[in-house]
Amino acid sequence: MLREAMQSQTAVGSKVRAFIDRGALVPDDIILEVVGERMAKPDAREGYVLDGFPRTVPQAQALGLLLGSPPALDAVVVLDAPMEALVQRLSGRRICESCQNNFHVTSKPPKVAGVCDKCRGVLIQRSDDAEETVRFRQTEYLGKTKPVLDFFQTDGWPLRVVDALGDMDQIFGRIYAALFFWS
Repeated sequence: MLREAMQSQTAVGSKVRAFIDRGALVPDDIILEVVGERMAKPDAREGYVLDGFPRTVPQAQALGLLLGSPPALDAVVVLDAPMEALVQRLSGRRICESCQNNFHVTSKPPKVAGVCDKCRGVLIQRSDDAEETVRFRQTEYLGKTKPVLDFFQTDGWPLRVVDALGDMDQIFGRIYAALFFWS
């Protein structure tokens, strides 16, 4: 949603870009504006997945007001992985300047280093994927996440903690089980 907001070139998109370009987390009031706009779109009527939201207790409280009490949702899925695994995963991402195709230096490398398999364009690392930026974001995120998880537990939200180590198929299988077979 944040990348979509930035590409929209709206006032809220410009606010989002200012924070992301410097590697900072977007403040609650702006996040809530972006999420509220997105949840109001017709394609969200049948359901949606909120990825990386809420990240703060005020965001969780605001979402709770939107969803009602108890919250009208299937689950809050928490993907749990060690900091170093997250840094390696995020800082290894590469994107083609031309076609926006995604790669990863270890898990999905291009056939030729630095060159897009699809269009032969140049692969770049986005500024928000630089290792030092990722570490800063993760430290800030972790400091704000524990209180959100505590809020969910205290408020009775359906919390599911999923091991996020392994390949995408393994992690997807755990998420699927957490959503449909949790007891």
